[in-house]
Amino acid sequence: MTFAEIKEKLSNKTVGIAGCGGLGSNAAVALARVGVGKLIVADFDVIIESNLNRQYFFFDQIGQKKCFALKDNIFRINPSCSVVAHDNELGSSCISTVFGKCDIVIEAFDRAEVKRMIVETMLAELPNIPLIVGSGLAGWGKNNDLKTIKNGNLYICGDGFLEVSEQLPPLAPRVGIVANMQANIALEILLS
Repeated sequence: MTFAEIKEKLSNKTVGIAGCGGLGSNAAVALARVGVGKLIVADFDVIIESNLNRQYFFFDQIGQKKCFALKDNIFRINPSCSVVAHDNELGSSCISTVFGKCDIVIEAFDRAEVKRMIVETMLAELPNIPLIVGSGLAGWGKNNDLKTIKNGNLYICGDGFLEVSEQLPPLAPRVGIVANMQANIALEILLS
């Protein structure tokens, strides 16, 4: 398949991204670069300087809402990619409303309990929409430990065990690898 054919096939696809931080911003940019037609991004947080070590934002965007800054950045990369930005904290009551028309959803939350909420909600309410989760991306190195596990319409990318901590922070290389694994799985599904 040529790049023109890939872009044509992706141009009418919609990918939801729950969280616009390290995983979400980098996965969104990867998908916009290859021609996904529409992204639905959701995040209520604002950009702070410490985010810049791993998130697709710029110094002059500090203080802006992540969802709107990401929309601006994607427009600069690919003006043909439509981005719908939701500035709200996602809970189980709104997952279906925000992501119900998506072809795929990428989970990109920081906290384990919120990850669990979206997995449980998607499996219960939107079981036919593939969900791609990131888990175990802290620190650096150990590339060979990163993998994808598939269980029905649930895909988990990462090593599955390295939790973020003060001594094992999330850093750009490993976060970027997992975000691009998520985007690559999305492409594999959308182009099949």
